[in-house]
Amino acid sequence: MNHKHMNGIGYHDFETRSRGPLSGSIATPDKLQPPSISGDRSEAVHYGLCLTGGVLSSSVRWLLTPLDGVKCLMQVRPTAYPTVSSGLATLYQEGALYRGLLPTVLSYSAQSGTKYMMYEFFKDHAPDTKDKGALYQSAVYAVSAGCAEAIADVLMCPWEMLKVQVQTNPNKFPHKMGPALRTMVARRHELGFPFGSLQPLWSRQVVGTMANFLTFEHAVKAIYKHILQKPKDECATSTQLLVTMTAGYTSGFVSTIVSHPADSIISYKARYPHKTSRELISEIGWRKLATQGLGPRVILTGSIIGCQWLIYDGFKTALGMGTTGGE
Repeated sequence: MNHKHMNGIGYHDFETRSRGPLSGSIATPDKLQPPSISGDRSEAVHYGLCLTGGVLSSSVRWLLTPLDGVKCLMQVRPTAYPTVSSGLATLYQEGALYRGLLPTVLSYSAQSGTKYMMYEFFKDHAPDTKDKGALYQSAVYAVSAGCAEAIADVLMCPWEMLKVQVQTNPNKFPHKMGPALRTMVARRHELGFPFGSLQPLWSRQVVGTMANFLTFEHAVKAIYKHILQKPKDECATSTQLLVTMTAGYTSGFVSTIVSHPADSIISYKARYPHKTSRELISEIGWRKLATQGLGPRVILTGSIIGCQWLIYDGFKTALGMGTTGGE
């Protein structure tokens, strides 16, 4: 099993960088002391830092809670919230721009941190893809991303269900975290709490994340090869982070379109908890599920994913771990 990180600088890259100048030996992981980190950086510490970077990257979603709330309301109440601007104006008048902020923070901190950490772990521990071809590399990216997201969604699901209820049922559901959580627990059989939305969440998140990470990895390679026309290592750090941002926004656009129907189902299930996903699809139709609220979600999610990649890779770069992707 080859643990070498395929792109960027992974944990095991530090092994080759730690060769003694005289002896030529390779230091063991428990003796590594990369820059910007005090003490030894073990494999556990490395992936712990990936987890931390992922949590930090989710802060973008916290700030954009108003847009997320409008998106959900446009999906389930299109008549009352026909446009983004009118929806934001209504929420502002109600003093509810940041309604659902705390469950949003918990939801996306758990999801983003776990997702990035597990993606790095699965990709690092996949068989070496150097001589396997582009198709095999793509499979590793997609499978690593899908498995990472599936795990992350289990931690995300309870908070996501709570967030959607708070945002889409303002007249029937408590706004504050404590009362809202107690209500979810008391009505757990009716609302399916805490994992009633896990299946549609997997449908949205797993497919979307596979599209996100696969597109990102190939977009990074394409930018270095066809636009910059030089290896990543020859580019300045600022250029590498600009590549990350560009590839991140591109991947966000693609993953948003792919995952939007499932996202709409999650919002509708908050309004009609007694109906199954199949019933909602039959009544609403795929076209409406795929297009209603897509505009604000493309703006929201595309920007979020681009910024998340920038924050994540900026954090890694500051610790000497390098940016993600590229050759």
